[in-house]
Amino acid sequence: MSRKRTTIVGTAALAVTAALSLSLSACGKADMTKQSSPFAAAEGSKSVTLSVQTWVGAQANVAVAKYLLEHELGYHVDTVQVDEIPAWDALSQGRVDAILEDWGHPDQEQRYVKDKKTITAGGGNGVTGHIGWYVPKYWADAHPEVTNWKNLNKFADQLRTPESGNKGQLMDGSPSYVTNDKALVKNLDLNYEVVFAGSEAAQITQIQQFAKEKKPFLTYWYEPQWLFNQVPMVEVELPKYTDACAEKGTKDPQSIDCAYPTTPLQKYFNTDFAKSGTSAAALLKNFKWTKDAQNEVSESIASEGLSADEAAKRWVHKHPDVWKAWLPKK
Repeated sequence: MSRKRTTIVGTAALAVTAALSLSLSACGKADMTKQSSPFAAAEGSKSVTLSVQTWVGAQANVAVAKYLLEHELGYHVDTVQVDEIPAWDALSQGRVDAILEDWGHPDQEQRYVKDKKTITAGGGNGVTGHIGWYVPKYWADAHPEVTNWKNLNKFADQLRTPESGNKGQLMDGSPSYVTNDKALVKNLDLNYEVVFAGSEAAQITQIQQFAKEKKPFLTYWYEPQWLFNQVPMVEVELPKYTDACAEKGTKDPQSIDCAYPTTPLQKYFNTDFAKSGTSAAALLKNFKWTKDAQNEVSESIASEGLSADEAAKRWVHKHPDVWKAWLPKK
């Protein structure tokens, strides 16, 4: 029942690229099983390598942490874009030092935190994540019954697209996301087709276009997410999430027939880094903010066109009362 998301393209990616000192090679994404931080070999250097996931909320975490590590503590910070499962492998090997937003990977937690002890849990980052199905508020206001899954088939005809054929469209993001949506459509007997926009950025563009034209849509979406500030959406009530449903789904993902869980987002550190006693480790352990704070930085990056560094700088200058509490005690 985890959320695994990758690739951002388009305008948001261009803004985020400034935050990535290492992301793509001539052959594609950096393979962190074969590379290490370029600062690691510099004797005596103060360096930190952070894993940066490709959705903009996670990039906001890294951008602010990077800015403070560099400008307040004098570190070199290397940020590496790497998919979620390989990031755990890289963290275990010490090729990255920290993941600042994890949505739940129980297999990796068991292997690396509990069994091998090469990764140490870093506590929550202060933000609670939730995945669900959403419709635009303007449509829900006109048709309140659409916010219950039992009524979705009544509206399938209104949600047809060329991609969904004679079924309603349930829009997802990247095909690489691990979601329960196809299983839910099947198990709840819904007349819908899951259609992938291609990436978070492409999904945002499509949602914005639907909203501009005041068209109805049904989409897989999540919070925290800055887009709610611009396009108010209402969650569709799915069958209630239960631990029994989750356990069943762990054994057979095709059996899922309940809503997504609510997930306090977690930080994880390489164990040697966590025990290092460095000021960097102390700051990252203390890093904890709110959904609104993350969305403020995310919106600056994805909607206002600021680079990740610029967005972080602006937030840091506006909120010293928040981040000064993260600094290690002298």
